[in-house]
Amino acid sequence: MADTLIELVKRYTDTQPGASPFRTAMPGLTLLRADQERHPVHLIYKPALCVVVQGAKWSTFGGRRLEYGPGQALVVSVEMPALSRVVKASPTEPYLGVVVEFDLALLREVMTSLETPPPGGGDIGQGVFVSDFGGPLADCVLRMVRLLATPHAIAMVAPLIQREISYWLLTGPHGGDVAQLALANNPMKRVLDAIHTLRGQFAEPVSIEHLASVAQMSPSAFHRQFKALTAMTPLQYQKQLRLLEARNLMVSGAVNAETAAYRVGYESPSQFSREYARLFGAPPKRDIELLKEALPQSVPQSVPRPGM
Repeated sequence: MADTLIELVKRYTDTQPGASPFRTAMPGLTLLRADQERHPVHLIYKPALCVVVQGAKWSTFGGRRLEYGPGQALVVSVEMPALSRVVKASPTEPYLGVVVEFDLALLREVMTSLETPPPGGGDIGQGVFVSDFGGPLADCVLRMVRLLATPHAIAMVAPLIQREISYWLLTGPHGGDVAQLALANNPMKRVLDAIHTLRGQFAEPVSIEHLASVAQMSPSAFHRQFKALTAMTPLQYQKQLRLLEARNLMVSGAVNAETAAYRVGYESPSQFSREYARLFGAPPKRDIELLKEALPQSVPQSVPRPGM
């Protein structure tokens, strides 16, 4: 099965114009490819199952670094800024990956239909973890990629496979963690509501008290649960969103560093420059020059807006 999936992903990416990531005709399905090891890339992960088909990769979320290779998948339950790097790839054996975004409405529907739903638990789990990938779940992903060869069947068949993926995730060894995504009223869902508020207002001054009220928690409990889920504090999360958005504004050529700083909520350009260099490894002007030289392979992703 693994060899078949490698061949299918390789064949598909061979025929596609442009650079990875490759969006497909199937909603929520993206294929990844790198023919050589890459420098670390800052990006926003959406809730998804991120499967390594061939090669290896690591991703850092706040203070947590996760490494994953063939036969493993990164499971992301909340939108989070991260630093990610392909560490094993070559022209003869490229890094290949498959990303399946979660359909939360379908996940909830499947969970309610289970005879014995997995317990969501009272405590918030980690918002991202690495899991072994194989068996029926691997077969589902194989069939999704194979379905790309018959685009007329996608609208009818893809939702059925998505439903099956939801089933195997909910009944698998991490079913309790996945179930928290689908539960209507639990600590994780309430923290996610606060994260959506923070994400939509990242350029404004953040108030822990306000975010805690959104999550229906005390400020101390909210701060603790937020960090447990994302491996960073709310202020660290906001700072990364701001700096990623500023980087996008500058690499597009729309604004200079000072204007970008003000647009994302900084009042001091010098503070912006210091924090920017600390995150990206170079001051804004030099970093953007390096990014443009490396395009298109290192195009940063924009900060997701609500509804995206």
